[in-house]
Amino acid sequence: MAKVIFMFLPSSDEKDTLDGLRSTLGLSVANHYSFAAVIDNELSPFDDYNAENLEWVRDMEGDVYTNVQANVDKNGLTLTSIEELGQKLREMDKIVPYGTEG
Repeated sequence: MAKVIFMFLPSSDEKDTLDGLRSTLGLSVANHYSFAAVIDNELSPFDDYNAENLEWVRDMEGDVYTNVQANVDKNGLTLTSIEELGQKLREMDKIVPYGTEG
């Protein structure tokens, strides 16, 4: 049975964030509805590989959100506020904190 899964990507390490984006795509390929959020971190412009991963997530009815306008401008992520993000999280079956620092 398909789950609705949210990858929370708070890490300031861009490698962790891009790995999390790839994992979001992997969950989509595994027949889950997958979403992710890049919070409070600005990413470098995506290369073709990562831009394609984002496109595939969206093709599979998922999305990648951010609260940083530069990520929208450079990479086409979907802008959301923390309040809107909180509402989205309430709708998820599973939330995965990926690449958290600790």
